[in-house]
Amino acid sequence: MPTLRFVVYSYENRCKDELNLINLNVVSSVHLAKRVVKDMVERGKGRILFTSSIAALMPGPFEAVYSASKAFLHSFSEGLRSELKDTGITVTALMPGPTDTNFFHRAGMDDTKVGTSKKDDPAEVAKQGFEALMAGRDDIIAGSLKTKLQGTVSKVLPDTVNAEQHRQLAEPGSDNK
Repeated sequence: MPTLRFVVYSYENRCKDELNLINLNVVSSVHLAKRVVKDMVERGKGRILFTSSIAALMPGPFEAVYSASKAFLHSFSEGLRSELKDTGITVTALMPGPTDTNFFHRAGMDDTKVGTSKKDDPAEVAKQGFEALMAGRDDIIAGSLKTKLQGTVSKVLPDTVNAEQHRQLAEPGSDNK
């Protein structure tokens, strides 16, 4: 039987955690954007930065809801950017890879290859995101060269291949394999 991350929690707690993740990544981002865009349009200028992820570019076994929420943010930023074309407002999607934050511990991924691997410097990711925002770029795969290559290659690989690669990094216990 496959190892399933949600076995650690009861189904109800895991579902609640995932709905909270959707509220944070999706609902609050849409809500905030819709609140600030009106004033930006009236001023004829503004910049919006969404924190998506390279996870947006691939199916995410063992992080399916997280990856889907980041895919939503990437798609939302692209759609909003097109809606705001010629208004003086730019929309940028920041797509970092694994970054050295408490994310993996909070996500219960301490025993995964990605959880134990070297990660990108959060200050460098933030700097790259800020520079992309100020330059009016559509998106940026931020972080190390390794992350940039991984994100770029995932755009051309079939989803089945991307899903398997993600599975090998995110599967519980994969740091021991």
